[in-house]
Amino acid sequence: MEEKLMKKLEAGALNFEAYFSEKALGMKASEIRELLKLVETSDVISLAGGLPAPETFPIETIREIAQEVLEKHADRALQYGTTKGYTPLRLALAEWMRKRYDLPMSKVEIMTTAGSQQALDLIGRVFINPGDIVAVEAPTYLAALNAFRYYEPRFMSVPMDDDGMITDILEEKLRKLKAEGKKIKFIYTVSTFQNPAGVTMSEERRKKLVELAHEYDFIIVEDNPYSELRYSGKPVKPVKHFDDEGRVIYLGTFSKILAPGFRIGWIAAEPHFIRKIEIAKQAIDLCTNTFSQVIAWKYVADGHLDRQIPKIIEFYRPRRNAMLEALEEYMPEGVKWTKPEGGMFVWVTLPEGIDTKMTFEKAIAKGVAYVPGEAFFAERNVKNTMRLNFTYVPEDKIREGIKRLAEVLEEEIKG
Repeated sequence: MEEKLMKKLEAGALNFEAYFSEKALGMKASEIRELLKLVETSDVISLAGGLPAPETFPIETIREIAQEVLEKHADRALQYGTTKGYTPLRLALAEWMRKRYDLPMSKVEIMTTAGSQQALDLIGRVFINPGDIVAVEAPTYLAALNAFRYYEPRFMSVPMDDDGMITDILEEKLRKLKAEGKKIKFIYTVSTFQNPAGVTMSEERRKKLVELAHEYDFIIVEDNPYSELRYSGKPVKPVKHFDDEGRVIYLGTFSKILAPGFRIGWIAAEPHFIRKIEIAKQAIDLCTNTFSQVIAWKYVADGHLDRQIPKIIEFYRPRRNAMLEALEEYMPEGVKWTKPEGGMFVWVTLPEGIDTKMTFEKAIAKGVAYVPGEAFFAERNVKNTMRLNFTYVPEDKIREGIKRLAEVLEEEIKG
């Protein structure tokens, strides 16, 4: 029987591609995910991924909470939930955000999602028409580009410096669009410890961004997964804090402050926005994982989150320091990098003419991996950059990895 089936397939193999939709045919795999497959099967020191360190996962706390949930709340935790999310968790998050970020939550509603990545897809589904202009930072979070791209927008890139998105340049672009009778639909920003650049938007620019949203009538999607991972400097309030019109849609996640395997994110936004996003989510998965939500509720409500964040910070700070020190010690002349006060990433810029996608295989041969920067630009027009992660591997491997990388880059620069 098996032999007959094989002969049948060989004689007239099915044209599988012919059955896909046009959108499916246009899909491309995440470059970072594909790179990680190569790294996982070798002895390469990976500075490529954006993974939290497993050592930071509060395993004992999770075990205790899970046991309590199964003993006292199993009837709810193991059942379907509402699309908007488990109400006690939503209320606990609202209170936590009010205290932590001084947000006026009376005009804000929260819904949970399957990680903030689902939130990005939902935003694309609800807000983007084909041809709409979506403004993004240059560089920006690759998975956001992929999520939005499915809905066929036009991207408008805004450059950054050490203080984040350059709002003066944004204003110039908005003024030009207005003169042409056009406007953007929304702007997407990773405002604090940006992925991939590691920089943080200044408070002055946050206020300016909200002012521009009012003047030119667009909304702001603020993705804020890293802000709690601050190792130095003073905290900056979210863009959402300065929003008095309901224009800012805030995205949060438990992936960096609990564990990514829970796949719980949340959206905090004006109730009218939440209602439409909720309807869109109903067609996707009905509800976010209820068991995870109940555990997350206890994690927040019982104060574990506030106790865990300082532990994560103390664990990551030496790794951030080790990377910055190693870059200073080993990198050849002409190489520049950001100096993040928190988060998970350092952004490296090489002299013009060097393509980090082309040097990637040489780095792998040397035993170190990074993410080429090209994929983080909507237009893919910048070739001489790379993203490095410092949270996943220990300090000694970070130093050795940077040393190996510096050797590769020195050879490239010398030509």
